Amino acid sequence: MTHTLNPSNVRFFSGSANPKLAADIAAYLNIPLAETTVRRFSNDNLQLQLGASVRSRSVYILQSLSPPVNDHLLELLMMLDIARGAAAREIHAIIPYYSFARSDKKDSPRISVTARLVADLLRCSGATHIMTVMLHSPQVHGFFSVPTDHLSSRPAFEQYFMQRDLSDTIVVAGDMGNAKSAARFAATLGLPVAAGNKMRVSDTEVQVSGFKRALLYDDEIATGGTIKRLTELLISQGIKEVWVVCTHGVFVGEGFSSLADIPQITELVTTDTIPQTPHPKLTVLSMANVIGEAIYRNASQQSIGDLYVYGDDM
Repeated sequence: MTHTLNPSNVRFFSGSANPKLAADIAAYLNIPLAETTVRRFSNDNLQLQLGASVRSRSVYILQSLSPPVNDHLLELLMMLDIARGAAAREIHAIIPYYSFARSDKKDSPRISVTARLVADLLRCSGATHIMTVMLHSPQVHGFFSVPTDHLSSRPAFEQYFMQRDLSDTIVVAGDMGNAKSAARFAATLGLPVAAGNKMRVSDTEVQVSGFKRALLYDDEIATGGTIKRLTELLISQGIKEVWVVCTHGVFVGEGFSSLADIPQITELVTTDTIPQTPHPKLTVLSMANVIGEAIYRNASQQSIGDLYVYGDDM
């Protein structure tokens, strides 16, 4: 299904982080993706220019904070500031991957709670509304002082796995902090659930033994170290096959290959919040329909509660 927004009232732009996802969302909404020109001066300063008038219009700017994170953040702040200075009516920052969400607390002396700092920068730069996908921790949602929609990736995963043979499968959360989200996911698929905490698997819900396949569910994978150790533990307990599932596949350094090289990991499933390099074991699910639907409902004054991370039926 696609929807149509009035192209005369809306402008949709993309930074350089994820233009393919931006194009797919624009196609879902039946609106053009306007041009954004990015230049870099000899002194390494960035210059950006939006390629269409935004005066008195609703402006949507899509930018994931993927590597190089600081360049992509600055691009986003500059695009927001350009739209505000050019008299946009409202400015929506669409941030599929909000990488700074991991910096959500002051757990060492003299450090920044960067998730909150960046949230303040987005508001100061002109954002009147923010949309993001699967923040690392729920409290980060409260750091934003403008209306913020925290979307779930589970609809994309559920649609994909409901078409698979899930017999003898158990869902395992990547860590205890992700256990509630994994439990919702498992309930939708009608599967049991367990949770890992880097060193062991909790049997408070079920015993892992007796299952042939584990569906390892996490919000984000960077180096892959935790998932690798948990996979090894599951294999030692009799698991024969592992499907690794994460919303944000950051896969820094050898993060992807360290997992793909494990024979029992037969598939890694992630979304396109971050662009991926094709690989035989990698499946990339698009978030374009989920984000596009949220944009459409927001623009047409409809509820998007069922797309939220913490919606009752999610």
